[in-house]
Amino acid sequence: MAIKTHKSIMGIKVGMTQVFDDAGKAIPVTVVQADPNVVLQKKKVATDGYDAIQVGFLNIREKLVNKPKMGIFAKARLKPCRHIREFKVDNVDDYEVGTEIKADIFSAGEVVDVVGTSKGKGFSGAVKRHNMARGSMGHGSKYHRRPGSLGAMGPARVFRGRKMPGHYGGDRITIQGLKIVKVYPEKNLILIKGAIPGPRKGLVLIKNSIKA
Repeated sequence: MAIKTHKSIMGIKVGMTQVFDDAGKAIPVTVVQADPNVVLQKKKVATDGYDAIQVGFLNIREKLVNKPKMGIFAKARLKPCRHIREFKVDNVDDYEVGTEIKADIFSAGEVVDVVGTSKGKGFSGAVKRHNMARGSMGHGSKYHRRPGSLGAMGPARVFRGRKMPGHYGGDRITIQGLKIVKVYPEKNLILIKGAIPGPRKGLVLIKNSIKA
């Protein structure tokens, strides 16, 4: 069994378009702007209990950063970043503070998992939020798009986990097994086949597939 390498990068979802393969077939793709991710800190088993690297993405003005985060950037002697994440890596010693992780770590044909935050829909009913069936829409019906019974009379309370109306969307979503169609290292662009979670300009995390 081959040893799986760990590769990850943060990017911004640009939108969707299509490209054509050698046979002239249209392939729907999502474009991700994966500008260089900068290593801010190294985590090691001896000091932190695990191996990982702390990475920053997208520069931000200093006055928009709080003091705890500013301490991270000051220690690394790097410009403040809007987003900070930790990546699992094969060998922490392969990275140094200030090292840039670029889009060229991936290549066309690789299978990846994409993590993003789904679009927020606000307060939604049970039909839209949980795909419940509706009742008759006739004039005499007293039941149209309500969630129905909330449980038995005996407990006289609503059990935890009951599907009801509420906030819909804004969840962390992972889509597995997406194929990279094309990588443009000079423009820091990654083209991924199909749709990925989140709105345009939303932050996404691309990492090699755990099932590939």
